[in-house]
Formats: sequence, C-alpha cells, structure tokens
Amino acid sequence: MRAQQPDRPTDPVGLRSANPTYSHPRVPPERIKPTILEHPEFAAFRERILERFNAWRDPHRPGLMGLNGDTEPKTLIHELSEALLEQFEGAPLIDAYAVYQHLMDYWAETLQDDVYAIVQDGWQAAARPRELVAEKGRKHKETPDLTIGRKKYKTDLIPPALIVTRYFADEQKHIDRLQAEADAAAQELESYIEEHSGEDGLLEEAKTDKGKITKTKVRQLTMDNEQWTAKEMTALKHCLALFDAEAAANKQLKEAIKARDEAVLKHYAQLTEAEIKELVVDDKWLAALEQAVQGEIERVTQQLATRIRELEERYAEPLPEIMQEVESLQAKVDEHLRRMGLTSMDS
Repeated sequence: MRAQQPDRPTDPVGLRSANPTYSHPRVPPERIKPTILEHPEFAAFRERILERFNAWRDPHRPGLMGLNGDTEPKTLIHELSEALLEQFEGAPLIDAYAVYQHLMDYWAETLQDDVYAIVQDGWQAAARPRELVAEKGRKHKETPDLTIGRKKYKTDLIPPALIVTRYFADEQKHIDRLQAEADAAAQELESYIEEHSGEDGLLEEAKTDKGKITKTKVRQLTMDNEQWTAKEMTALKHCLALFDAEAAANKQLKEAIKARDEAVLKHYAQLTEAEIKELVVDDKWLAALEQAVQGEIERVTQQLATRIRELEERYAEPLPEIMQEVESLQAKVDEHLRRMGLTSMDS
C-alpha cells in the first residue's frame, strides 16, 4: 500500500498551484497584507515576539516602580538595555539590535529625563504640573501641555492624555462625539456654500471683496427682503442657519474641552504615589516600548507583503505567454520584411 503523502506546507499568502511549473496568488495585491495578518501562523509569530517582550518587562517592572533617590540612572539603563538585547537574540525575523535601539532612543528622548526627575525630586514632586511664566512681552519658550484660561502648564512626567485615558474616559467620549458633530456641521456648511456660490449661484452676492462667504455678510444680506428673489432669500437664510449650527457646535466642543482640562489639572493634585507609578511605568514607559516592538512586527509584515507583491507583479505573466507574444511579434516583423523584399537575415 502506498504511503500517504505528507500535507503540503501551509500557504500564508494564498499561493495556489496553476500547473507544476507556475503558481499565481489566490488573493489580489491589496489583500496580501491583510491575508498575512489574519493567518494563524502570523498570529502565533506575533504572540511569540510579545512573549519575549513580556519576559523582559515583568522582572524589570518592580525595579522601575521602585526608583528613588539612590537609583543610578546610568546603571539602570545599562541593565535594562542589556537584558532586552539578550531577550531578543535569536528571535525569528526580528532584529534584536533594532529593538535595543528603540529602547536607547526612548531613553535619550524621554526616559532619561523622567528618571533623573524622579531620582532628584521624588515621584509626586516630579509629577506635579508646573506653570509656565514668560517674561513680559515675550512668548513662552516651552510648548504648554495644558492651558486653563490664560495660565499655561507643562506636565513633564505625566502627559494629560494619560490622565484622560485612565480617569476621564467618559468625558473624552463626549468630546469625541461633539468633535464629530462640529466636523459634520463644518462639512455641511462648506458643501452648501460650494454648491451655491458658483457663477449665477444663489449665494453669489454673498461673497466679500476677497471672494469668500462670511457669516457677517450673509446676515447683512438677509436684512433686505426686497432685494432678493424668494429662492435667493431661502438660500441666504439656510446658509445663515448652517453658520449658526457650526458656531453652536464649536461652542459646545470648546466648553467640554475646557471642563475636561480643568478637571484634569485638578486631578494631578489628587494622585497618590502608587497611581503616579502606574501611570508613568505602565501607561507611559512600558506602553511606549511595547508599541515600539509592535512597530518592528509591523515593519516585518510590511516588508514581507511588499516582497510578495513585487514577486507577483514580476511573474504575473507566465514565461510561455511571454514567449508566445514574442513569437507573434517576430512573425509580424518577418512579414513586413518579406513585403519589403527583405528577410530577417538580410536585416
């Protein structure tokens, strides 16, 4: 009895054999990357890489939580970076030194300043927002993270977005909804003006000397009922209503943002040291580094998808078809030469 043939290798990108010497993709080029991402083998690959990151993160997290005045920042980053490099050595498809470099870049850009601030001032003092005070007649040298009225604040250790995510998620959802409504109102106004402001359009007379249609100009025109036709007046009033709707939506949005920012600033003073550590270590540092590892996985995926697409485009037309096309063109050339009294050998 003939032995059963082993299963064919898995086919992550959907290559299907058309004949013994040629294969073509089962999915179109735009589906190559999604197909890779959805394949179980890729999910397993992603999980194995993240397991390596977790194996580095978990034993070092307590040390990061325990930073204090006795911590040596240079010793800390040396231990962290060497352990990360060792953890990713031999990882499939991922360059261990690329992951290592992400940590070193993050240290130079953010982590180093954070660690030194905690070592020098302690967790709670380092997390406290500081008000930016500019010299009279000059602008602030630093970009503020929070603006409450005329006061501007810098939050070096804990960005406001982290406070919002943990403690003001509902307020942020409300703001996102108001933002969507404001965007929709602006789009509706823009579309209406574009539709009716062309040559001989109902809003043509509402243009300013600079060629723009403004709320002030439209309001002025609606004051004169006798100058416009019924259609023109209807268009002007509808345009004014759209201007008012946009202004109302923006006002609601601005008020909601103001209320959220005031609540966020107040919440900084209410944070316990344990909460500060979770925000900084988990939500800021480790989250940023995990995102960098995810980026390396994404880079590998993109490279694979790009390479497969290149191969698909390069070999989209089988060699027998190319040869057949060449022979057909050669026959046409020979025929033209024959009519001219020449042969391909003569040429």
